Amino acid sequence: MNAMSRARIAPRTLALVAAALSLATMPTRAHALTLQVGPGRTYTTVADAIAAAGDGDVIEVDAGRYAGEFATIHANDLTIRGIGGFAHLDASGTTLSNGKAIWVQQGNNLTLENIEMSGASVPDQNGAGVRVEADGLTVRHCYFHHNENGILGGDGASDEILIEDSEFADNGFGDGYSHNIYIGRALSLTVRGSWFHHAHVGHELKSRASINILLGNRFSNEDGDASYEVDLPEGGVAILVGNVIQQGENTGNSTIVSFAEENQMWPIQELYVVNNTVVNDRVRGATFVRYGGTPAVVLRNNLFVGAGMVLGGSGGSVTMEGNLNMASFPFADAAIYDYHLLAGSPAVDVGVDPGTGGGRSLMPAIQYLHPAASEARSVVGSAIDVGAFEFGTMDAGTPTDAGATGDDAGTTRDSGASGSDASTPGDGSVTADDASTTTTTSGGCGCRASASGSGTSAGWLGALLLLGLAWRRRRSPSAQRRN
Repeated sequence: MNAMSRARIAPRTLALVAAALSLATMPTRAHALTLQVGPGRTYTTVADAIAAAGDGDVIEVDAGRYAGEFATIHANDLTIRGIGGFAHLDASGTTLSNGKAIWVQQGNNLTLENIEMSGASVPDQNGAGVRVEADGLTVRHCYFHHNENGILGGDGASDEILIEDSEFADNGFGDGYSHNIYIGRALSLTVRGSWFHHAHVGHELKSRASINILLGNRFSNEDGDASYEVDLPEGGVAILVGNVIQQGENTGNSTIVSFAEENQMWPIQELYVVNNTVVNDRVRGATFVRYGGTPAVVLRNNLFVGAGMVLGGSGGSVTMEGNLNMASFPFADAAIYDYHLLAGSPAVDVGVDPGTGGGRSLMPAIQYLHPAASEARSVVGSAIDVGAFEFGTMDAGTPTDAGATGDDAGTTRDSGASGSDASTPGDGSVTADDASTTTTTSGGCGCRASASGSGTSAGWLGALLLLGLAWRRRRSPSAQRRN
């Protein structure tokens, strides 16, 4: 008998071998999967792809209309994106049996790109395109319109919501309790390069988050019947830099931007309004910015145009410098809400240093680019210009992200709401259903390991390595003594 046959295999070695073989035969998921939805694809409905998705997966949806679908999203770190244009989830005429939304987010860190949602309604008149009930939501180049709410929820102390280059239009049931977007008591809401317009009776944007950062957006009621353009009813830290904000004649509320008027929920109360262009077209006048409580308020380099009072509120500390307040102003084309500056404008080169606030620079790094995009802004001339636009950087009108293409007949952007209901009842808080939110973008390759694929090969390699280690240990004098 040779030495190998005479050798006694120790119990510990047998255990290692058994564990390695068990590991080798277990199916593993080595990579994120890309699931494809559309005619001729693996999945013909988005709902089926969502049900099949695992953590970290990507769902790619061909542009087009997907009618009557709704789903609950459980996977974490999931990305859903339209390919070739908007993937339009149209719930018009559909009974949303979940009683909440087209998509209910219950997995953390959801990212949506090139998604269009419309027609969400439920019996309690609080339906939404997306209902946020988990941590982390990122929305990029999406379009929410004609829902009772565009996005609703986000109510956790660690929730972070990011919205970029997106449009919210004609959302709201018409009762004043539903809005283009309504965020609960999240940690933070950040919105960049987006367009909010024609909310029906409700607000263009409402947020109870502890931190609200609004950069280079357009909020415009135009000929609609929205109430506030921006409502931050519980205050917190609010940074509004480089926004275009317009209030129309048919608004149901004379205040344009409201801060902490319901209560001062958050321990830090600071409002920074810097380099915005705020236009009031309500001939009866308006209050451009109104606050409650005793916050620190900074208004710098803003261009306020139209009849009304710049600041309403009392108490706290107020800093106002570099602002212009004029009854009328020579804009590029105010009739189409183009508030770029012209040569010789009184707003050119007269701004002051925007300073810092809320732990960040207040210098505007972007300016709004229509529709629903942004472009870089830098100082041209001897000083920064007052308002949301820097003269000399006016774009010819082509946004960086040109929008949807393809054959989706439902992606036409709507000109706005109509109607005469101008009443604006007080707003309740987000309902208890609306839980949480954080932002993480994840990608992945289009493959998933199976029991007969790369995961099994890796398992057998691990088994061989363990066997080799066990044999080496058995052959060593110390191992032989221990056995």
